[in-house]
Amino acid sequence: MRVAIGADDRGPLLDRLVAELDRRGAQIERFGAIADGSTAWAQIGRAVGEAVASGRADVGIVCCWTGTGISIAANKIPGVRAALCADAETATGARKWNDANVLALSLRVTAPAVGAEILDAFLTTPVSDDPGDRTEISEIEPRSAARTPPASRSGAGTRRRGTPH
Repeated sequence: MRVAIGADDRGPLLDRLVAELDRRGAQIERFGAIADGSTAWAQIGRAVGEAVASGRADVGIVCCWTGTGISIAANKIPGVRAALCADAETATGARKWNDANVLALSLRVTAPAVGAEILDAFLTTPVSDDPGDRTEISEIEPRSAARTPPASRSGAGTRRRGTPH
């Protein structure tokens, strides 16, 4: 398994996650504080997302103080489905029903032991092959830029003075 992992700070949670990945024999590509000391969470989130989207990594893990900002950054990469998880059950659902491919964790609130449980759930839960679940997952993929914009953006529903309606 190839895993991209990035964080904007080092600490016990990251040490535990990397140890768990090593124990599983994962090939690890590191970004941010655990690679070059960088603390630029948006760039780290995008870099992990790009590693997953390009196929260099099977899954990604991103961590910042809340987990929110770095997950938003990762989710800007087409094909990435980053899920911020605070417990193993949420990670299970994120993999099973949402086909999440990037796990996001909060450095502030995730204890290392809980982080290991979340990681285990994320890595061992298969993605659902239920047709309804697959349809829902396809609905969250980015749409073509050529789609018709919503009425509020296209000017539809607005009328210039003096024009017929």
